[in-house]
Amino acid sequence: MSDYLVRALAYDGKVRAFAARTTETVGEAQRRHNTWPTATAALGRSITGGVIMGAMLKGDDKITVKIEGNGPIGPIIVDSNAKGEVRGFVTNPHVHFELNDIGKLDVRRAVGTEGALTVVKDLGLRDMFSGQTPIVSGEIAEDFTYYFAVSEQVPSSVGLGVLVNPDNTVLASGGFIVQLMPGCDDEVITKIEKQLSSIEPVSKMIEKGLTPEEILEAVLGKEQVKVLNSMPLEFKCQCSKERFGAAIMSLGVGEIQEMIDEDGGAEAECHFCLEKYNFDESELKGFINEIQEH
Repeated sequence: MSDYLVRALAYDGKVRAFAARTTETVGEAQRRHNTWPTATAALGRSITGGVIMGAMLKGDDKITVKIEGNGPIGPIIVDSNAKGEVRGFVTNPHVHFELNDIGKLDVRRAVGTEGALTVVKDLGLRDMFSGQTPIVSGEIAEDFTYYFAVSEQVPSSVGLGVLVNPDNTVLASGGFIVQLMPGCDDEVITKIEKQLSSIEPVSKMIEKGLTPEEILEAVLGKEQVKVLNSMPLEFKCQCSKERFGAAIMSLGVGEIQEMIDEDGGAEAECHFCLEKYNFDESELKGFINEIQEH
């Protein structure tokens, strides 16, 4: 099964919900960044939360999520858009601990329990929308839940999970976000809370082969879910040689000349996908000529 996300309504439109399978997407991030298991779980949960938030956008809108705690993993950065494309990295990929008291990867210890979750939305307007809330647990799903409640004033339930194989590859990854719409009554809230208290961890559901649709049925009740649409998800970086070339040109003639004199060229590496781009001496001289002509 390839990765995809579904959007749905439930309880006659009083609830909106999203669920995603992200096993291959997170697996691609793990391969590119060679993350160790606890770092993989932290990055995978963040990517899954980020890609679902991207699905809440429209058109060419984009979102960046930054989770910066006081743990050894350092900041986690995730970019996603409304098309199901996501990319992400963790500052220190080689972080791993023994399993925690309940036998799970100790994401909280890796992320830290103090810091901030910041969301920046680029909605194609002059000003970007930015919201920030404190990290409340370091487990990431609870931190997203708190962000929605405080920054966007939308009561939400967020479930995110990643299972890692003994060889460090990703066995299962996915998540859901359920949000209460204005006017949602207490009866519906009580029903959802009851369902949530009895479901399996989302990573286990993915491992068993449940589809995103079936995950929402487990969370909200089979007869309640009305799926609106679905879309494929993938780890996709927006970097290119042209973009890095433009960045090098912005440094100015002096710095570019220094690159030529000291290294005879330049190498740029993308943080998000670790793709490397090389610029030889003639390309750098071309940049200098271009700057001087304008």
